[in-house]
Amino acid sequence: MTWLKTAFILIVSIYVLVCVIMFVLQRSFLYFPDPSPLSEIEIGSEWQRVSTETADGLTLNHFYRPAADGSPTMLLFHGNAGNIGLRLEKFASLEDFGVGAFLTEYRGFGGNPGKPTEQGLYADARSAIAWLSERGVQPNDIVLYGASLGSGVATAMAAEQATLGTPVAGVILEAPYTSIAETAQYHYPYLPAKWLARDRYDSLNRIDRIEAPLLILHGKRDTTIPIELGRELFEAAIEPKTFIALPNAAHSYLLRENAAKQAMRDFVRLNAAEAPSP
Repeated sequence: MTWLKTAFILIVSIYVLVCVIMFVLQRSFLYFPDPSPLSEIEIGSEWQRVSTETADGLTLNHFYRPAADGSPTMLLFHGNAGNIGLRLEKFASLEDFGVGAFLTEYRGFGGNPGKPTEQGLYADARSAIAWLSERGVQPNDIVLYGASLGSGVATAMAAEQATLGTPVAGVILEAPYTSIAETAQYHYPYLPAKWLARDRYDSLNRIDRIEAPLLILHGKRDTTIPIELGRELFEAAIEPKTFIALPNAAHSYLLRENAAKQAMRDFVRLNAAEAPSP
């Protein structure tokens, strides 16, 4: 039986080693930034490069397109890979009725300094909200849009603004999750992944604090963040809320679906018109 004991110890040791490696390197599995800086030429002449200062001392570059008078501004928090240059198409269908856009670029992405972490991305988001507020774009003029990883940032900011008594006009979540910890467990069922997660983005415990209309878009073919997690998040949210399941959509490019594009347009039109005064 000595060989069985040896084999058992070896298997357990390998398993523990894998867990340790996953814990130490987990942020390299979560964030895939493209650090290449974007120029105004690449992103288009209608966009302005703007800078914000975070609470922990970073100067971050973002891109901004002002709204027409009386129109809302969409504040975008993108996913875990690439940079904001890949997200321009999300707003193409909104330009024709004057919606503004602030494309938040995270630390470590798009030429910005720093390394991404959960608390770091929240600080980046707060700096964007503060920059808009200083220029007269108050939370009740803002629709938050969070895609994939960014859905956790948008949910946290919406809950925070509600707690401060300055709720946003609306929240759109594209392919959201209950938490990154639960998403990690889905992808690594053979590991105690949800207990190892350091950056948890626990949207499920925040969603019921959002005092703003909510729209969730999710693809039924999503294997990165399964639609069941999006539905669970939706069930925990308070009214008014809308869930749109896209039968042929996977994880990326949901807004190439006409139903999703129209839902976003209708949502922004309606909730910008009904947003409360500060």
